[in-house]
Amino acid sequence: MAKKSKKQAWIVGIDEVGRGPLAGPVTVCAVATPYASYKKARWAGLTDSKQLSPKQREVWHAKARALEQEGTITIALVSQTAAQIDRKGISSCIRACIAKSLQLLNLDPTKTKVLLDGGLKAPLEYVDQTTVIKGDQKHKIISLASVVAKVTRDAYMIKISATYPGYGWARNKGYGTASHYKALKKLYITRLHRKSFLRGILDI
Repeated sequence: MAKKSKKQAWIVGIDEVGRGPLAGPVTVCAVATPYASYKKARWAGLTDSKQLSPKQREVWHAKARALEQEGTITIALVSQTAAQIDRKGISSCIRACIAKSLQLLNLDPTKTKVLLDGGLKAPLEYVDQTTVIKGDQKHKIISLASVVAKVTRDAYMIKISATYPGYGWARNKGYGTASHYKALKKLYITRLHRKSFLRGILDI
């Protein structure tokens, strides 16, 4: 039986970004804070990163890093590459990212409540874990994780787009837009493309 949340020392929110793109990594963020501090937190305006504007996401990302510097929260970010996704599958890579992010937080699983977005699951030793549909809209700790994950991955895709011009990654972040598909047919794939996502679309 799961321990009651009120007895837990820590609360962790976990979200991922980059499950569906044709190119780039998948990234998981775990945000931890003392449970007592979270009950008092007032993060007005924070919600699912997809519902925030790019400017709002940058503001919240800066706030998250400031809270980290203060010692109020701890952030763990883990990514897996397109090559790893092709080799192991996207679901396996996300599970590995979740496990590694929790390992980096280095919290006692028996004293930690974990909240995860969508269909995500933590390793079994985290007995007090809850998967929440649209959790990034319902729990601020997941919302913050979603913002940090998205801002981090987006920044990487914008930076790497200069190395691989023509695919529009600064705009589409690796997702399968019409212009991205058009570029693929003209330029073919790069090492950042997920071949397993393109079978049946390109001759791979």
